[in-house]
Amino acid sequence: MHDIRMIRETPEVFDAAMKARNADVSSADVLAIDTARRAKIQAAEEAKAAQNAASKEVGAAKAKGDEAEFERLRALVGEKKAEVARLGEEAQAEDVRLNNLLMSLPNIPFDDVPPGADEDDNVEIHRWGTPRRFPFVPKEHYELPGVQAGMNFELGAKLSGARFVVLQSSVARLHRALAQFMLDTHIANGLTETWTPVLVREDMMYGTGQLPKFGEDSYKTTDGQWLIPTSEVTLTNIVNGETLEAGQLPMRLTAHSQCFRSEAGSAGRDTAGMLRQHQFEKVEMVSITHPDESRAELDRMTGFAQAILEELLLPYRTVVLCVGDMGFGARRTHDIEVWLPGQQTYREISSVSVCGDFQARRMNARFKPEGGGKPEFVHTLNGSGLAVGRCLIAVLENGQQADGSVELPVALHPYLGGNTVLDPLGTLI
Repeated sequence: MHDIRMIRETPEVFDAAMKARNADVSSADVLAIDTARRAKIQAAEEAKAAQNAASKEVGAAKAKGDEAEFERLRALVGEKKAEVARLGEEAQAEDVRLNNLLMSLPNIPFDDVPPGADEDDNVEIHRWGTPRRFPFVPKEHYELPGVQAGMNFELGAKLSGARFVVLQSSVARLHRALAQFMLDTHIANGLTETWTPVLVREDMMYGTGQLPKFGEDSYKTTDGQWLIPTSEVTLTNIVNGETLEAGQLPMRLTAHSQCFRSEAGSAGRDTAGMLRQHQFEKVEMVSITHPDESRAELDRMTGFAQAILEELLLPYRTVVLCVGDMGFGARRTHDIEVWLPGQQTYREISSVSVCGDFQARRMNARFKPEGGGKPEFVHTLNGSGLAVGRCLIAVLENGQQADGSVELPVALHPYLGGNTVLDPLGTLI
């Protein structure tokens, strides 16, 4: 959420940011509500002062026996009391209007975010590994003989509908091994493993920015709870309403969780295979930092995600998202895209974002500065480390052999009982 004082003091900065992000709002729209709200508050305070003054004079008039003055003042007190209540309700209504508007507006990008309208304007900043040259036409993951026995889309559809899958046997074990490898790596890097619920209260979704604007992208239960689209929601909201000590920062957390997305508006996109599912798993990273450290933390978290891919020997590239392609709550985002031979292209496998104090304001999450003084808002960051299903796709496609088997990365061998290959029959050997 935005700082209203910033909009008052630098409306041109706000306007430029909203224009770049195609938000149909101006500082004038916001400040008109803010001005009306402040005017109502001031009027209510003045009416309250008049009420208090009249109340003091009522007793004096009564003591003097001036019944006419006493009745006039008593009536005035009643009028002012009603006026205070009315103005207070009107001020509250304007406050709700302002809060609802600010809650619906995207974050302000950093100055170093590339301009642009969509993914074609993203800027590559790093590339690692060389895509393998196959002596045969590489298949997509769901076409591999050793995978088909353990990746059942028909059964997923029978149980739950389109865009669900059932993983079994060796494929399920490989999927689990990837998640365990990611967690162990992040823990070694100093992140604290955390297990959280997948059902959250509605205010938690507001806290991280999934609501109010993107409710159609998630699943809501009949009792008003929401299934998390990512454990960013739960990990970040751990500090919701908290005032931390400066020494508690940075907080670096990781969690492996089920995630749920309705994929509203994505009909016809990536419907084949596991690339885009309603239910999937992710290992998430979240950092809660001092404002002075959040930009450096973005690079640190990006490095953690990249290192996972390097350990798995998966070629990738990292891009900075342009303003038009960046997510609602981000100030800068690094997308990491892994090479998929079956599609002959790079596809997103991680998105790492710094949000500044945008989420902290929504959650009222603060810290006490070491030198004393007024509590300040923390900065928050989140990133995939990594999307487990997409990583499974990349491992299968990059390791495929001419006979239909899959050579598995060395980093996973200890998690697979020493097995190194998924054979054409779907057996780990």
